[in-house]
Amino acid sequence: MSTTTPTPVPGTASPSVMIAVDIGASSGRVIIGRLPAASGQAPGTLEMEVVHRFPNGVTEIDGSLHWDAEAIYAQVKSGLEAAAAVVRQSGERVVSIGIDTWAVDYGLLDAEGQLIAPPHAYRDARTDAVIPTVHGALSPERLYAIGGLQFLPFNTVYQLAAEEDLAGKRALMIPDLLAYWLTGAERTEETNASTTALFDAREVAWSDVVFDAIGAPQLFADLIAPGETYGALRPEVAAETGLDPAVTVVAVGSHDTASAVAAVPAGDAEFAYVSSGTWSLVGLELDEPVLTEASRAANFTNERGVDGTIRYLQNVGGLWLLQECTRTWAEEGRGRELADLLGAAAALPAGGPVVDANASGFIAPNDMPQRLRAAVEAGGGELPAAPAELGSGVDADQAATVRCIVDSLAAGYAASLAQASELAGKHPEVIHIVGGGSQNTLLCQLTADATGLPVVAGPVEATAQGNLLVQARAAGLIKGGLNRLRAAIAVDPVRYEPQR
Repeated sequence: MSTTTPTPVPGTASPSVMIAVDIGASSGRVIIGRLPAASGQAPGTLEMEVVHRFPNGVTEIDGSLHWDAEAIYAQVKSGLEAAAAVVRQSGERVVSIGIDTWAVDYGLLDAEGQLIAPPHAYRDARTDAVIPTVHGALSPERLYAIGGLQFLPFNTVYQLAAEEDLAGKRALMIPDLLAYWLTGAERTEETNASTTALFDAREVAWSDVVFDAIGAPQLFADLIAPGETYGALRPEVAAETGLDPAVTVVAVGSHDTASAVAAVPAGDAEFAYVSSGTWSLVGLELDEPVLTEASRAANFTNERGVDGTIRYLQNVGGLWLLQECTRTWAEEGRGRELADLLGAAAALPAGGPVVDANASGFIAPNDMPQRLRAAVEAGGGELPAAPAELGSGVDADQAATVRCIVDSLAAGYAASLAQASELAGKHPEVIHIVGGGSQNTLLCQLTADATGLPVVAGPVEATAQGNLLVQARAAGLIKGGLNRLRAAIAVDPVRYEPQR
């Protein structure tokens, strides 16, 4: 591991703090970040304090899935108000705010800059009908050669093609929409822009070719890179939250995976990463995109990271499968503690059934256990049908289903990393699992077993840490590249060695 100490900037030992707004598909948080240091000394390791949590989720409106963006914004302001109260009591000073969320989704604005309707959620099926039309206008090969983006049915290019009327409208990705409401400035942060398939990976610019092909105007705002500034808070926002009007909103890796990868505690060894949450993002950190036909055929994506890096990765399902199963079982009156479910699954022998965790049939919510059972049976396997109780209090079908999910994720990670290594010509020596999945000991061990590589688990809070450290550098509290940022992360990682 690297032991490089961040370089201090003279005169920056003031009690300055940053605020991270970190929003996922199921929840959001507002977090204060500090880099405490004695006067004249280098900044210490990053400290975080969660001041506000709130639930998030899709809402069904007229048969379609949407995000309640205005409710999310109200929660963000509540979190900023809570942060301002903490800072007033401590005598600290807020210097900036950074926002990260999921990718691909956007809000449409009218000519007056008002949100037209709640943004569609990526799990909505509205894109299914337009995918053949888009590919008829611009072949998948040409689309990949421009943007280097893996095919997913909910990519922004398909969502935009599904819109009925875009005349006179403007669009902002979800984190940019929140930043716009805070500052009044319309910008598009480039790590999220790179997830749209409307972006030229070589030119680092919007692609007129793609917009023309789908018959849509280029309606997104100009690009901004992590570390650049949207602007200062609008006076009314400052008054409402109690923050100083001079506080700025700084662009971070606004795609949450970009922030998470920026916080991977990597040293000098070649590494792979798994950002494990609702989705699993599995890949390598590169200097240049891989835009070959072989890469397209393998369905790898080239998304931008902090400091112009490339996140060369695949989406491999994720803990969404487990979350949906536990939710369904709870509704059936069979709710169990996650630790008990994983313990019962770990007690089962290896070699059980696996499924393609990234199959499109698992994208939508509801009745995940039955869909997993059907996929296992379609592959010639079986899961216990009757809920026979095991000694742990976990039903046999639950234990087998959880083991199937975790085995399938580990197998998916191994397959993706083997392909990524071959296509990019980069061979990792270690795998870093960050995010919520780093706490899942069964998943970490099975990943080490499946890949034959050691797994280093942690930090859990990688997304918020990456967000805050980019802000700290923008404020002059840290100086240097990604290695310097990563060196400021306090982590006591757990290492898993391959056992078979």
